[in-house]
Amino acid sequence: MTTRTWFITGVSSGFGRELAEQLLARGDRVAGTVRQDGSVDDLRAEYAERFWIGHLDVTDLARVRDVVDAAFDALGRIDVVVINAGYGLFGAAEEFTDEQVVHQITTNLLGSIQTARAALPHLRAQRGGRIIQLSSVAGLAAHPGASLYHAGKWGVEGFMEALAAEVAPFGIEVTIVEPGGARTSFAGSSLQLSEPLAAYDNTPAAAVRVFKDIAVPVPGDPVKVAAKIIDSASQEPAPIRLVLGSDSYQGATTALRKRLAQIEPQRAGAAETDADA
Repeated sequence: MTTRTWFITGVSSGFGRELAEQLLARGDRVAGTVRQDGSVDDLRAEYAERFWIGHLDVTDLARVRDVVDAAFDALGRIDVVVINAGYGLFGAAEEFTDEQVVHQITTNLLGSIQTARAALPHLRAQRGGRIIQLSSVAGLAAHPGASLYHAGKWGVEGFMEALAAEVAPFGIEVTIVEPGGARTSFAGSSLQLSEPLAAYDNTPAAAVRVFKDIAVPVPGDPVKVAAKIIDSASQEPAPIRLVLGSDSYQGATTALRKRLAQIEPQRAGAAETDADA
């Protein structure tokens, strides 16, 4: 088994925590970021020599580069950069405050972009490496009540797909991970709801309001998801997208087929706006 060095944002919970645990247990080195002191003290105690910790809130965009630089300085070569930190903010678009909009987009989109940009000079200098971006089936399919979450995830999808082509000449590969619902702490610590407006009662956007009150069954096993992500680092070439979960596959394929069905009948009409020869 090939041992690697990984950089992972957000290792205190969710997929980030599961990835760190599995990687350290198998002998890899991990540089992980956390927002709160003490959140990974158990891993630090057990794997001190192979576990580097940086304190980072990805909304502090200037500090992202400082922490990434420090991780590469401390560990030398880093083989895989996993961009994982993020959270979900749900509700009707009109219900969000301006501050909530900025914080969600800064965390889920700008934080991801800045982490990738900070890692690229190092990956180019070492002539290779891999970036793994945690996205979601929500980056491929859209539902009412999740417009702002989709905005971040769809933005990440476009950025990372274009980035993959930009950095391929340097031996750098990119994978976008598309998990469905998984039994992590997301619905607790990482899920927030807008303040409801009565105007949206009994509308499609209001369906997300039950997320905090009802245990919605989800099929995904975070242990299996993390293992698949780790395995993908050995795939050559890297998969540009890694769909994980039967719900993710169903949601993504349904949405993509629907989109094609909307576009394909417009072929002739689209050509009518071409300039005359």
